Amino acid sequence: MARPVPAIRSVYVCQQCGTSSPKWAGQCPSCEAWNTLVETVVARATTGKTAERARGRATAAAAAAISPIGEVSSAEAGRLPSGIGEVDRVLGGGLVPGSIVLFGGDPGIGKSTLLLQLAGRIAAAGHGALYITGEESTAQVRGRAERVGAVVEGLGLVATTDLDTAIGAIESSAPALAVVDSVQTLTSAELSGPAGSVGQVREVASRLAEVAKAGQSCVALVGHVTKEGTVAGPRTLEHLVDAVIYLEGERLGSTRLVRAAKNRYGSTEEVGVLEMRTDGLVEVADASRFFLESEQPPVAGSAITIAIEGSRPLAVEIQALVAPSGVGSPRRATTGIDVNRVLMLIAVLARHAGLNLTGHDVYVNVAGGLRIEEPAADLAVATALASSLRERPVRAGTVLAGELSLSGRVRAASRADRRMSEALRLGFERLVTGPHRSAGATPARRGGGGGMVLEATDLREALQLALVEPATI
Repeated sequence: MARPVPAIRSVYVCQQCGTSSPKWAGQCPSCEAWNTLVETVVARATTGKTAERARGRATAAAAAAISPIGEVSSAEAGRLPSGIGEVDRVLGGGLVPGSIVLFGGDPGIGKSTLLLQLAGRIAAAGHGALYITGEESTAQVRGRAERVGAVVEGLGLVATTDLDTAIGAIESSAPALAVVDSVQTLTSAELSGPAGSVGQVREVASRLAEVAKAGQSCVALVGHVTKEGTVAGPRTLEHLVDAVIYLEGERLGSTRLVRAAKNRYGSTEEVGVLEMRTDGLVEVADASRFFLESEQPPVAGSAITIAIEGSRPLAVEIQALVAPSGVGSPRRATTGIDVNRVLMLIAVLARHAGLNLTGHDVYVNVAGGLRIEEPAADLAVATALASSLRERPVRAGTVLAGELSLSGRVRAASRADRRMSEALRLGFERLVTGPHRSAGATPARRGGGGGMVLEATDLREALQLALVEPATI
């Protein structure tokens, strides 16, 4: 007679070699790797007729689950606006029912505030919303909701650290948006590990993903980050979710940037710009003007570039400070741009423009807290460094966009027309860039709307076009 199927149990599985152990150990007994045993929920294998019947049921269920692709409706057709346009931009148009989204960011950056605002606005639009908190009491959440204007009809609060209770609340209320704050605080009774352990985080995320896929609720998870800036917990956590959204910025500053590290329903190149105020996070109406430090005349060490973030052109101010070094090894420090890129530009300036910075400390900063990664900012960074060294400001009304090669050549920035249009809107009149491939030998050409696009073949020529002449300072 076949025995009944035993209840599920947990074992410790090595993440390197897959060896299982009935108890935790610091070192895997098989591959001898350290700290790789993770508690995992498993079920004992069945034998005999019980296993045969289980395989038969699984085969029948799999056959019934097959659907012709032409009869399947698209999930993107039913997107739900979040109520904050900058968040919708990053998500690809709004929240997708049945999806699971992970929000990460440094402590105090505003993750809980942002998600409480999203839940409040979705509830105010007539859709149900549920906020599950494992870190605060409902009274604490209510106090923050009053501050951000999220005390609305249709928003429910649940304070629990039990995974089954959280799942029961989601299934019983079937909200359009369910916020779990945070994934590291929930625990499953099937595992013995503490909250936040690798096994618990993976099990919690997996169960919540099943709930989201089975219904029409979008589940938003709050995830803590490590000192490296990635979401704490196993790497599989990011594979389980449909989108990974990071809220970035200086905790003591007001600027908050929303970026997508992963998005199955949209682009990962878009960036949203928010500002933290006393009443919560608000959208920045004109992001380009927001990142420009001031409208005062240019000063030495400052250059403006038009960066393309996703589909949006942004005017960004590059600030550079070059000062004589008092020690043998000069400092190179950057904020908002890769330091290795700046080191390369310093070498190009020395080799092809005759500007030797060997005995100088170099500091480069991207104003406003934005981080620039596109190569089109090379020309603005090099010009800002040259401007600070020679104490010659950039000509008024001039922006720069172009990639510098190791030979000192300037390559034209892509989508120059969009950059010029944004520059004209902000009051700039001249764009210094590299020669366009379709252009002839003419070094300058007129852009639309009266803007002047100046084409420089190399770095020396670009600096001559961009910097004020010494006699006019």
